[in-house]
Amino acid sequence: MRNILEPDWDTAERLYPIVKTLIEEYANFCDENGDEELVEYKNLEGKLHELTGKEMSRYNLAEWWEGEGLEVLSFRISLPEPEIVQDISKEELLAIVKRLKPDDFQQNDGDSFKDIFGYHADAFYHELLKRNFKKYKPEYFNRQKGKDGKYFEYSAEEIAEKIS
Repeated sequence: MRNILEPDWDTAERLYPIVKTLIEEYANFCDENGDEELVEYKNLEGKLHELTGKEMSRYNLAEWWEGEGLEVLSFRISLPEPEIVQDISKEELLAIVKRLKPDDFQQNDGDSFKDIFGYHADAFYHELLKRNFKKYKPEYFNRQKGKDGKYFEYSAEEIAEKIS
């Protein structure tokens, strides 16, 4: 698959410790001082937006412990958004779908940044599909209820066909 369709792991790895530190500093500030007026929260959003170019309103920077935790949140914020690519082939589309719906579970035993956060690149691939395919629907990746009342799941090939 072409690099333009892959997550920018280098940028994410470079930004990750900065993003994580900024969020930790905000949490520590709140523990000591509170932030009822959300002045420091808005300040944090501005810093992270300037650093990543991302809209921060979709992230819960104040109560990250209720979600996936600080590390995953920091990774998701650090990972650049996917690009719009006009000429994605059917083979590349299927490879992307298989990243989201693999045939077999692949254990990551490595300790590289990509190994640690590879499972959390799902939002990147969903956004890549959303930006590049008008027929993309996240529901295709979920269990479906057939007309006969029985549940089933689309295969990666079926999902790629529906999206293309």
